[in-house]
Amino acid sequence: MSATLNVARYSALLSGVFYGIYHRRSLQKAHDQEKEHHAIHQREQLIAQARDAWRHKQESPKESDGIITNPEDPRFDLEKLVAKWEKDL
Repeated sequence: MSATLNVARYSALLSGVFYGIYHRRSLQKAHDQEKEHHAIHQREQLIAQARDAWRHKQESPKESDGIITNPEDPRFDLEKLVAKWEKDL
């Protein structure tokens, strides 16, 4: 083998190794940014859920006659609501 061929071969090998290192770092950086964005979004969702739960807790005592009119509330009772409506008529 000639010296020129060996130089070209090892130059290609080293450039491939350095490109691999550079590419891995760029992929890792993108992954870390996506992970951070996901964590921030998750935190915002948890804060919104906590605010909704707090609002719901604050509104609950204001319900007249203790009847809950929100059908998504686990304590919602349709029979009590219908009875209240019949009483009001």
